Amino acid sequence: MSKITDLTAQLARPVAEANGCTLWDVEYVKEAGSWYLRVYIDKDTGVSIDDCEAVSRVVSDLLDEADPIQDPYTFEVSSAGADRALKKPEHFQAFLGAQVDVKFYQARNGQKSCTGILTGYQDEAITLTLGEETVTIPMGQVALVRLHVAF
Repeated sequence: MSKITDLTAQLARPVAEANGCTLWDVEYVKEAGSWYLRVYIDKDTGVSIDDCEAVSRVVSDLLDEADPIQDPYTFEVSSAGADRALKKPEHFQAFLGAQVDVKFYQARNGQKSCTGILTGYQDEAITLTLGEETVTIPMGQVALVRLHVAF
């Protein structure tokens, strides 16, 4: 699967940039028995439906030419979103100081999740400030990190 996401990222990155966006992430996942290839884009001024459509049309044609996926799938292009998942080192570096929601594979101190300020990312570990406490958590224990959205 990393071949599919890597190839898609190679195809999508220049298209996103040509449309004033950056490529945030690519995922190829199976949900409810169907495969989805998703390209997430970002833009300082916010991603519009027109941005998604412009990137989608070109990348869809490029994927048809490259034909990296034999099984049927649904192709989607969308904004990374306000509650975007942080997955890559550059994602963590870009949002140092931001409030994040963290979900764990197994409960830590009786909790499966927490919300804190992301104060560091180094050597496959995140550092969070949780109130008065600062903790460093190995990424091997972390299922998901998302930007926190307060309503």
